[in-house]
Amino acid sequence: MTATNASASHHHHHHGTHAHGTNNRLSLVLCLTALYMVAEAVGGWYAGSLALLADAGHMLTDVAALALALFAAWFSRRPATARKTFGYHRIEILAALINGVTLVVVSLFIFREAYERLMNPAQVESGLMMAIAFGGLCVNLVSAYLLHGSHEENLNLHGAWLHIIGDALGSVAAITAGILIHFYGWYIADPIISVVITLLILWSSWHLIREATNVLLEGTPAHINFAAVEETIRETNGVRDMHDLHVWTITSGRDALSVHVVHAPTATQTELLKTLGAKLHDRFGIDHLTIQLETINAATGLIEPCHAGMPCFESGGQKSVVSGQ
Repeated sequence: MTATNASASHHHHHHGTHAHGTNNRLSLVLCLTALYMVAEAVGGWYAGSLALLADAGHMLTDVAALALALFAAWFSRRPATARKTFGYHRIEILAALINGVTLVVVSLFIFREAYERLMNPAQVESGLMMAIAFGGLCVNLVSAYLLHGSHEENLNLHGAWLHIIGDALGSVAAITAGILIHFYGWYIADPIISVVITLLILWSSWHLIREATNVLLEGTPAHINFAAVEETIRETNGVRDMHDLHVWTITSGRDALSVHVVHAPTATQTELLKTLGAKLHDRFGIDHLTIQLETINAATGLIEPCHAGMPCFESGGQKSVVSGQ
């Protein structure tokens, strides 16, 4: 039992249109970030500010992260093949994992440089530092706005969005450090605030890495209660028992489920499959379903797949699998 062609066509058309719009925004954010990265690196060098140079270094990883996210979004739309039956959706998850790890590596380099600056605070041109940091903040806020909404639906874009938010926080930190240096002469504020912002980046990176790893390890999606899914199936009329329940994520926004259900004679196969499909979709948003119906052999007492010679219910039946996308 599968979804209708009209429904599938509408779904793919909507998904394609949405993906095209997202990619356009991602391309614009990439251009803005690359242009201002150069300005911030040059300005940071002239001002002698670690906070600006660190933020420029972070923007360099942003450019790589955004380019990777854009490539992954494009590549993941390639059709499935006989060797890649799920297609290339996981490319986006791999990109998210790489982005998370990159953020951690950059943070460690900033920590090392900040430690050296703490031991020997350097002179900083606070006026130039604040002006460039403010420009960077404006670019980051525009970029975050362009990606807002889409990042919640896609782990790959979420990684790119975290890079942008990290940059925005870095710009705020640089502005704060500039104010402290300009009015109070606290040059040590530059490395201290760099450390604070790096800790925030590490915290975000850890969550991104954990989510991406969970998808790659076929873990149950965080937003789905596994026990609730099992209870929903067991309480359905026509279900005698169930086993081998699996719930996983193929890619962001696309969850899948497979389960073996022991059929009771209180409902037909068609009714049972339709009811289970509707419940799992309405309660958990799972569309990609594979349900194997089984029966108990009266002679042996063993559970066996439904087939023509072993009816699942009194009027006879066949092995049934439901798959919908």
